[in-house]
Amino acid sequence: MLKYKFTLMKRYVKNMAFCALVACMATSGFAQQKTLPKPWSATVFTTAENTNLRLSQTAKLKSQKAGQPTEREIWVFVDPSKTFQSMIGIGGAITDASAETFAKLPKQQQDELLQAFFDPQKGIGFSVIRTNIGSCDFSSDSYSYVKENDAQLKSFSIAHDEKYKIPLIKKANTTAGSILPLFVSPWSPPAWMKDNNKLLQGGKLLPKYAQTWANYYVKFIRAYEGQGIPVWGLSVQNEPMATQTWESCIYTAEEERDFIKNHLGPTLAKAGMASKKLIAWDHNRDLLFHRVGSIMADPEAAKYVWGFGYHWYETWTGSGMQYENLKRVKEAFPSKHILFTEGCIEKYDASKVTEWWLGERYGEAMVKDFNNGSEGWFDWNFLLDQTGGPNHVGNFCYAPVHADVNTGKLTYTNIYYYEGHFSKYVKPGAKRVACATMRSELLATAFVNKTGKTVVVVMNQTDKKMDYNLSVGSEYAAVESLPHSISTIVLD
Repeated sequence: MLKYKFTLMKRYVKNMAFCALVACMATSGFAQQKTLPKPWSATVFTTAENTNLRLSQTAKLKSQKAGQPTEREIWVFVDPSKTFQSMIGIGGAITDASAETFAKLPKQQQDELLQAFFDPQKGIGFSVIRTNIGSCDFSSDSYSYVKENDAQLKSFSIAHDEKYKIPLIKKANTTAGSILPLFVSPWSPPAWMKDNNKLLQGGKLLPKYAQTWANYYVKFIRAYEGQGIPVWGLSVQNEPMATQTWESCIYTAEEERDFIKNHLGPTLAKAGMASKKLIAWDHNRDLLFHRVGSIMADPEAAKYVWGFGYHWYETWTGSGMQYENLKRVKEAFPSKHILFTEGCIEKYDASKVTEWWLGERYGEAMVKDFNNGSEGWFDWNFLLDQTGGPNHVGNFCYAPVHADVNTGKLTYTNIYYYEGHFSKYVKPGAKRVACATMRSELLATAFVNKTGKTVVVVMNQTDKKMDYNLSVGSEYAAVESLPHSISTIVLD
């Protein structure tokens, strides 16, 4: 007993000595080194309405030690030590419509577009691409890759894509200086595989062709990879709850789950394609949580699913955009990935291509999607013609750039610049970091690239100039935010 008390006394003395040492170090300043202010400098790039500023350098910042913020000021706080999701990339879709429009332009304009979108230094550096498996609304006609009733897929051919899409994807990769991750999606199985015997207007996959349809994906991936175009990932079905006038196919949550579990997942694995990122849902934010929960409830389906894609077409009215559904998914299923796989502004009107709200819609969605956990962002058509097409069902839409195929004139909407404030500076592998604003009028998000550089994007949708203090670590700098502007601040 005496020996036990003596041991306790020794431990007590050692602990007291350790505490005294820590106190001494703190007094001398040694222990405080990690919390000392770290000065930083930064460059500000801005795009603003009623100015000539388009991704233009507008300021150089030098930080100073921050005091206690007050509520009379506006602050944006960034803490690079608190990290969240890693970024896959930001880019857009090379559809039939984009590729056909591109092919009709003079070489000078083609070269300009390739540099504008895919050159990481001279352009906005799109880092991911999406394309359609078979025809979609943004095709000039409806098509599939096999002949009628060829259940063995012996006639499978991607000759259709070799005319426009495949050459453009290859040029994009060349311009980027690397093979960009390619994500592919089907809009419909061949008509003869469906219960309505149509590519269009919904319908469902006939159970007897479920395995044939799964084999079709493998054929497509092998054909593209045979062209030197690796496929990074694929979705099960574009918009599986939408009966459209264009190519579409309906899957309930249970039907998509069972197709993944019994056919597509095992078929990809058997073909040596288990590493392909299989993405379920690929539809709007509003039903995202339900679809994720339904598939994740079945471990035999869930094991094949890398993540879930979503679009923004549910509504665009106030609280109608269910951004927090993304956060709910990440909270409930942290092992799965989420990314924005499609969005565009519909009902094209050529007289409105210069209106500022176009880009602001993109900017708001990107900030809020990233802040709620999205790991990537795919715009829809990166390029369309002067009609908002071509589109074989009259569903004309806006794109970042519209090209007049008769004159060769290129019109850059401010969508291009708003996207560029993210894609040019936030690189694949970047991690989102903690970022908060004092006023709802300023939207902000922040990232740390693999190079160690911190990137902050701040957006002002109001009619007034808003000056704010950017706080990073224990230092800050004063920044100007022009009316209806977006700025990217890159810390050196």
